[in-house]
Amino acid sequence: MSYESNPILDKLPKHLKQFIKPQNYRDYTAIDQAVWRYVMRKNVDYLSRVAHSSYVDGLKKTGISIDHIPNMYGMNRILKEIGWAAVAVDGFIPPSAFMEFQAYNVLVIASDIRQLENIEYTPAPDIIHEGAGHAPIIANPEYAEYLRRFGEIGCKAISSAKDYELYNAVRHLSIIKEAHCTPEKEIEEAEKHIEHLQKNMGKPSEMALIRNLHWWTVEYGLIGTVDMPKIYGAGLLSSIGESAWCMTDQVKKIPYSIEAAHTEFDITKPQPQLFVTPDFAFLSQVLEDFANTMALRKGGLSGVQKLIESQALGTIELSTGLQVSGQFYDVLEQDGKPIYIQTKGATALAYREKELVGHSTAQHPDGFGMPVGKLKGINIAIEDMGPRDLKAYKIYEGEEVSLEFEGGVKVEGTIITGTRNLRGKILLVTFENCTVTHNGKLLFAPEWGLYHMAVGQHVVSAFNGPADLGSFDLITHEITETTIKPKKSPERQQLELYYQQIREFREGKNTTISRNKVFQELKENHPHDWLLPVELYELAKKGNNIGFQEEILSHLEDIKRNNPKVGHLIDDGIRLIDHSFLKVD
Repeated sequence: MSYESNPILDKLPKHLKQFIKPQNYRDYTAIDQAVWRYVMRKNVDYLSRVAHSSYVDGLKKTGISIDHIPNMYGMNRILKEIGWAAVAVDGFIPPSAFMEFQAYNVLVIASDIRQLENIEYTPAPDIIHEGAGHAPIIANPEYAEYLRRFGEIGCKAISSAKDYELYNAVRHLSIIKEAHCTPEKEIEEAEKHIEHLQKNMGKPSEMALIRNLHWWTVEYGLIGTVDMPKIYGAGLLSSIGESAWCMTDQVKKIPYSIEAAHTEFDITKPQPQLFVTPDFAFLSQVLEDFANTMALRKGGLSGVQKLIESQALGTIELSTGLQVSGQFYDVLEQDGKPIYIQTKGATALAYREKELVGHSTAQHPDGFGMPVGKLKGINIAIEDMGPRDLKAYKIYEGEEVSLEFEGGVKVEGTIITGTRNLRGKILLVTFENCTVTHNGKLLFAPEWGLYHMAVGQHVVSAFNGPADLGSFDLITHEITETTIKPKKSPERQQLELYYQQIREFREGKNTTISRNKVFQELKENHPHDWLLPVELYELAKKGNNIGFQEEILSHLEDIKRNNPKVGHLIDDGIRLIDHSFLKVD
């Protein structure tokens, strides 16, 4: 096991555990710690005024420090008190897996941290976004339940084959953008590829729509009124640039509704509009409204067709409660209703999310076909027949029968047994020497073995994934591309050493270090670095060394002239330090 478990993580299914990786806390450099500290100090100062009140309270409840990158094990010890846990992963993981983690009250945290160059915003999920953005808000019980419920519903949303292609493209862009020295041309090509995919997605899948809802609430949500909103979305809470930008009149504020599901987003750019929910409870109301549009609750022909288009493992549930899991590839229809449904490859049958004995993928390795509907000329559906009715219609052990369904499907053979649920309702009728046809087309032949005829008048549900998680080997995820860990140059190693020395001085671990000497060497060897001089200014201020303060400020002015893009970051850092000392005075 590559992580320290706890009772909440123990309940995770094996296929989710494949995404977990060790945090490797020692891999964080002193530069990483300085980036965390800068962002968190600035965020807490600003967000205490514009974020939902749960944010600052949640920082304390979840054990997140302003001065140190959170240790996952320490977070878990505190999170378990509010019924949650956290795990580390490598960047983006598939949306359905991300949401399924949420359904188990587990917060997924990308353990890498953004580069200093991307300190304001990164398209890659990182520990600032996840740890400082998501974690504090889940301390609010109403929001935590929304997040769990969202995961529970979201992981059942049906994807399209194009969704997975887009996921891989976004993951690739996030990796190369955060990698050191990626050629600008390569980033531009990756962004154009995503743009091309987004323009050619066709009709959005359920996963695409619910991902939009996730984006406009969990990631970029505002709460309160349109005129006086507060921030609660993790993407805004973790972006020192966008959290300020979003509160200006340049960003349109829209009352939150189910329409957000049909509003697309661009992960590479600041958002031009944001949705405002009146309270956290309203989020759950909209989520339930959206769930009512999903195949999960509607079933029917459209649900079966969505599963066929997804080309992925999915499940349909019949009106008897019988659940068939596999890859669906064909459906015969009549008058807008499915009359025969076919899977291909390994298929398993279940009832109430528990696999039926004798109906695992080993028994159905080559697919499963099932008629749907009522028998022709008989008012009562098979599923509503009691034992006497079944006998009267010769649906009985040893009987050789020909059953014709209203849709024209014929099942002819000798009945050998039936499978019932605990209430005595018939789920399956098993035939030998069976032939299944539809208008002369052969659907099942006697030499193929026993035919297990599913019983069900309607398809009541269709959803992503298997009914019983134990029916399939789901540990198949292959990460085609991992976060790029650059080889450190001697210059970079030297810069990290300077940061480490100043960090140790500030924390009282080594007070013999000459800050002035570090500063002089930094100016000579790394004249463009701005964050360490800001940290040195804080120490000079603390030591009331006015001459050293002025020397540092002069150097920072030079950096601003040579690199205007970091000017506001420097100014904000200095302002924050000066303001904190004014408070002390």
